[in-house]
Amino acid sequence: MKLWTSENNIDKTIEKFTIGQDNVLDLELAHYDVLGSKAHAEMLENVGLISEAENTTIQGGLDTILKSVEEGSFVIADGVEDIHSQVEILLTDLIGDAAKKLHTARSRNDQVLLDLRLYFRDKIEGLIELTKDAVEAFATKSEVSKNYLMPGYTHTQLGMVSSYGLWFGCYAEALVDDYHQLQSTHKRINQNPLGSAAGYGSSFPIDRMMTTKSLGFDNLCYNAMYAQFGRGKTELVISQAIAGLAFTISKFAYDVCLYSNQDFDLVKLPETHTTGSSIMPHKKNPDVFELIRARCNQLQSLPTQVLMIIQNLPSGYHRDFQQLKELLFPAFGTLKDILEILIDVIPKVIIKKDALNQSKYDLLYTVDSINVLIQGGMSMRDAYFQVKDAVVNGTFKPIKDLHHVHAGSIGNLCTEEILKKMEV
Repeated sequence: MKLWTSENNIDKTIEKFTIGQDNVLDLELAHYDVLGSKAHAEMLENVGLISEAENTTIQGGLDTILKSVEEGSFVIADGVEDIHSQVEILLTDLIGDAAKKLHTARSRNDQVLLDLRLYFRDKIEGLIELTKDAVEAFATKSEVSKNYLMPGYTHTQLGMVSSYGLWFGCYAEALVDDYHQLQSTHKRINQNPLGSAAGYGSSFPIDRMMTTKSLGFDNLCYNAMYAQFGRGKTELVISQAIAGLAFTISKFAYDVCLYSNQDFDLVKLPETHTTGSSIMPHKKNPDVFELIRARCNQLQSLPTQVLMIIQNLPSGYHRDFQQLKELLFPAFGTLKDILEILIDVIPKVIIKKDALNQSKYDLLYTVDSINVLIQGGMSMRDAYFQVKDAVVNGTFKPIKDLHHVHAGSIGNLCTEEILKKMEV
């Protein structure tokens, strides 16, 4: 059943191919399609295109459909092209001819644009809240770990004395930047495309600002052609925000996998968050973080996948855009799951409080030794070579009781300042 034809003479193979996954993925849009239709009907009455009685009837029918969506009984029937068709078919069955007026001054083009923007807005708001919770989890872990030293690496080689607080705090601040990118993305998409019709506006006296306010948008897409141009660009901006967040989490997951290795022995995961081996009884595998790393790496490919679909298309609508749903919709669920696991496990990561007592970490203290010599009046360059010579000839002795000198700067984590950055 299609809204654009009264006949059903399309080849079944072509029909199946063009519908693709829409009859499954569009269930995610059902709630938003009904809300958009309710706002559109209110506007149509307000400008005199339908009567008050017709709007009342339409609203009642849409409320019935919305209830079925919320209860989980709503389905897109076999042969129905998409969510927009299914809602209109059901509404017509419920209320009769009044339903046929709902599509006045509206196209499926701006209908799907509206549904997607409402859907994306909700999903991004959810990610923003979870990212904020993740920042707070890392910041809390940073504070409780700030007095415990760990090795800092450059080029995957021993570098300088660091602290667990600095390590956890690094990811707290990285996530703050991801948080702001999500907020910026939210602002970019929270503009109302309804009323742009097929991309060239409507000759009816519609009130686009009314639907903008009733649907909670910050603003509207003023240029009808640009509203349609936003399809694809919207998904690209979202994919970039998702990829940025995934990049941060993937790097932390890699750190955990590396540092929980027995050779590093810097952190330990609780047994509830590890798996074992069928033949090696000593194994405690960081499978959760390996899968987080893999799935985040997949998410980082999203911008490229989106670009491969939308690049080199002229202005106007193209069916190519349909494929974007198959990329973006699952990505939100994947990232939501990852963030929830991360928030749960961060407080449970066990740190090795005496990690630097091992002699293999003695070289971490060369910078502290140089600083002591400089404070005694020696030039930086002479101090550097004196310590370097001691390292080369094997006579270097770390002054570990001076670790507090270095830890003073390491301990200055600026946790409160990092959390305040989220408020900007």
